Amino acid sequence: MSEEQETKLEKVYTASGQFQAHVIKGKLESEGIPALLQYESQIFGLTVDGMGAVRIMVPEPLAERAKEIITRAEP
Repeated sequence: MSEEQETKLEKVYTASGQFQAHVIKGKLESEGIPALLQYESQIFGLTVDGMGAVRIMVPEPLAERAKEIITRAEP
């Protein structure tokens, strides 16, 4: 696959753990936006100095819409 055909991903949110990340990913996917979670390995689900952070990535063309959906969903 050439570079032009590859879809670039953009980070739209950084969650503080896997649970929160999966909730947001599910919300985005229910709105028709595919999402990928990117994270470092975790021990006991702790977040220390960003080590438990989970980045939510979506295709670049859908990033703005994804950010709007996440903003609407926040309390």
